[in-house]
Formats: sequence, C-alpha cells, structure tokens
Amino acid sequence: MPYIKQNERSAMNQIVDMMDDWGIQADGDLNYVLFAYCKRYVKPSYNNYKNFCGELRQCATEIERRILAPYEDTKIIENGDV
Repeated sequence: MPYIKQNERSAMNQIVDMMDDWGIQADGDLNYVLFAYCKRYVKPSYNNYKNFCGELRQCATEIERRILAPYEDTKIIENGDV
C-alpha cells in the first residue's frame, strides 16, 4: 500500500470522515462515488484508466491482507478450522 506522508493524511482523513458523515457505505454508495470520480475527473486515456483500476485493485488486496485475513484467523480460533 503506498502510504502517504503524515502531514498529508489530515486532509485525506477529513474526506473519509465526511463520507462517514454522509452515510457512504460499501453497498453501492462507495461504488457510485468511485465510478463518478473516475468518470468526471480521470483524464481519458488508457493509461489513466488502467492506473485508476490498479489503485482500486491494490486497495482491495490491502484490505484482504491487513483486515480480512486477520479477521479470518480470529474466527478460526473462535470456531475451529474447516
């Protein structure tokens, strides 16, 4: 995951907080927000769209690695392995 500098996180965290305040959820809302951002603000070119998709894929990979996998490990301990 490409980490941003500490001094740049405050502004980014404000955006995340606003999304929470507005009720943006990962049940279609987030998909709409990301698609609309891409459609409106990513300059049309193969490379730009490819890079945007790569960012989304890398984010999903990081969620699986850092959040989902530890959650699964906890559940294995709680409920037993398959």
